[in-house]
This record gives sequence, C-alpha cells and structure tokens, in this order.
Amino acid sequence: MIENFQPEDNQDLLSNFSISKIRRRDLIPLWIKIYCWFFMFFGVMAIVCLILGIIGIKPNLAFYGFETNEVFSLNGIIVIFVGILKGITAFSLWFEKNYAIQLAKIDTYIGISLSVISMLVVPFFTDGFNINIRLELALLIPFLIKMNKIQTEWEDNFE
Repeated sequence: MIENFQPEDNQDLLSNFSISKIRRRDLIPLWIKIYCWFFMFFGVMAIVCLILGIIGIKPNLAFYGFETNEVFSLNGIIVIFVGILKGITAFSLWFEKNYAIQLAKIDTYIGISLSVISMLVVPFFTDGFNINIRLELALLIPFLIKMNKIQTEWEDNFE
C-alpha cells in the first residue's frame, strides 16, 4: 500500500484546504493583550457594580477622573458605561471580531474626550480649582495609533 502512494495525490489533498495567513490576535502587541484581559475583567466588575447599585449597595467608582459612590449619578453612569464599553471592546479584540478595531477607536475617542473634560472642564465646577493631568492619555494615544496601524490588515485579511 505504501508503494502505491504518489506525491501528486498529496498535493491534491492539500489544495482542498485554505490556510489563513495570520490570526488577528497576532497583530496585537503584548501590552494590548494584557489590556484585553484587564478590561474584560473591568467590564464584568462594572456590571457587578451596576447590580450592587440596584440593590442599594454603594460601590466606589472612579475612572478618567470621574469619581462617585452613587451608581445612578451622572459620574456613576459615565463610569459604568465606560467600564462596560471597555469590556466589550476588549472582548471583541481578544476574540478577533470584525468590528473590533472600529469599536476600539470609538472607545479611545470617548476615553480621550472624557480625560480632557475631567482635566479642563470639571475643575471649574468643583470646590477648589484643581487641575489634574490624566495619565490615561499616555496609554490611550499609543493605543489609538496602534489601532490605526493594524486596521487595514485586520479588515483586509479576514473578511
């Protein structure tokens, strides 16, 4: 039986399979992979905090300079919304969804906007004028640049 095997037969078998060039996850650097796991957990915790707020427990919430212990205040809704958005974004990046890069860019624009608002607008409405420099910008801007760089390859190779 082995004597009858022809190499040409092997080539016919291989031509029936299409091999993907590269996994989308391989386009993502390690620091964004770590981001994905952290913010998937963060998204789950945002949902837990929302549930705690519904049953009357007041968790401490803070992100992008917005702080509160009232889930259903403006700051609380912003923090919960951003937490859930970041969780969905991280999930979609990790599981290589088609819409992941677009969602990541929207998430980043929202994050940059909220950071700027918390630095430049919120101090005018609080007791004691206090400007804080948001370090989140140091991660959001490189993240946005990386998403722009991998967007075409993410979308072109896998549709």
